[in-house]
This record gives sequence, C-alpha cells and structure tokens, in this order.
Amino acid sequence: MSKYLKINNLSYAYPDGHKALKGIDFSINQGESIAILGPNGAGKTTLILHLNGILGELKGEIEVDGLEYSSENIGKIRKTVGVVFQDPDDQLFMPTVIEDVMFGPKNFGYSNEESETNAVEALKMVGMENFQDRPPHHLSFGQKRKVAIATVLASKPKLLVLDEPASNLDPASRRDLIDILIKLDISIILVTHDLPMALEICERSLVLNEGIIKEDSLTKDILQNKQLMKENRLELPYGFALHHLGEE
Repeated sequence: MSKYLKINNLSYAYPDGHKALKGIDFSINQGESIAILGPNGAGKTTLILHLNGILGELKGEIEVDGLEYSSENIGKIRKTVGVVFQDPDDQLFMPTVIEDVMFGPKNFGYSNEESETNAVEALKMVGMENFQDRPPHHLSFGQKRKVAIATVLASKPKLLVLDEPASNLDPASRRDLIDILIKLDISIILVTHDLPMALEICERSLVLNEGIIKEDSLTKDILQNKQLMKENRLELPYGFALHHLGEE
C-alpha cells in the first residue's frame, strides 16, 4: 500500500521561542485513519496546521501524495489535504449553506456547475442535503459541524484532517459524526481527546506530548497501556468497558 503522507524530522518553534514540535517522524498509508492523542499543549494543533501549509516555512520535510511542500506545490496540497477546524464558525461565513460548501471548489478552480454538484454530493455525505438554503448561523452546533466537514469534502480531498471534531457535541450528534467518518473512503487524521471515538474510527494512534511522538501503535494497545496513559495525561471515560479493547 502506498504511503500517502510522509513526515520526516519536522520541528517548529513559535516566534516567542517555544518549541512546539521536536523532530516529528511518521507516515500514513492511502486510505488509513489515524488518531493523534495527547494533552493540551502537546503540539497537536501545530502539527496539523503544517499539513495544510498554514504555518509557512517548514523546518523538516513533508510529502503528500508524492508532492513536496514548496511554493509551487502548496495550492495542490491544500486541495488534497482538507482541514476541519475545531470551531465550525471559522469555516462558515457565506449567506447560505450551499454557498459555503461551494466556496472551496470554486476557489480551487472548479466551474460553478462542478462546484454545485460537488457541494450537493458533500452535503449528502454528511446528511445535510435538505439544508442547502438555510443560513449557517441558524443551524445547531452539530449541524454546523457537519456542514463544516462538507465544505472540505466538496473539494475532493484525499486526506481529511479534523481538530477535536467531537467537542461540544451532544451524544446523538457525536454518534452521527462517527458514522459519517467511518463511511468516508479517504485517509483521516483525527486529533481528539475523545478516546472511545479514536478507538472506533482509527485502528492506529500516535501519542504526542511535549512536541514529541511518545508512541505510535494500535489504538487498543495504547488505551490498555496504563503507564503510557498516565504519563501522557490520557484517561478513558469512567465505566468504559475494557472488553471493548479485547480485555475481559
């Protein structure tokens, strides 16, 4: 299976000198879903912002779908790597849902007709096709989350990156989100504190802490490693049944 994303020795320091990433190395296969786990301040969001070229110059090396990060390639990379931010209001700014979802494809050079076709298809994928003419600010938070995902899917990415997608969702909306993500036939990077969600969606997980990858292995193995969990401030919900992880 081909490697879709390769990251080699990626480091990053903010202008104040804080080193957010320290020599990150990992790769994912085409179609693979992985979770990035870790406490607040671990460097998770900094890492995924690099995947879309948002933080500019790279100290390490990133290759996506055979493309190295460069000024010539960044447009193609942003089309193929779709980032869904934690707050859906950061991605919803047009008068109607359909206009919001069409914005990305139009920006990437799709015709108006193609953009509308892509947008309708993306809204169907997230179960929001009946809300095309609604103003985004009239939607519930869970509905906004689905539309925000559709705005990215409409540009036909090969890698979907989600930053804490379960935050502020009620249980039913969280269930809807998991069902949507499981059905997608693309690579996924899921940054989340929701460990049961990571277990359900991603066979493999990375534990990131202090800007360093502390572990890269099967999600179920990570969640059973009590010492690793404690050291990296990870905790399963109270009452979570260990038999979900293969333990009786």
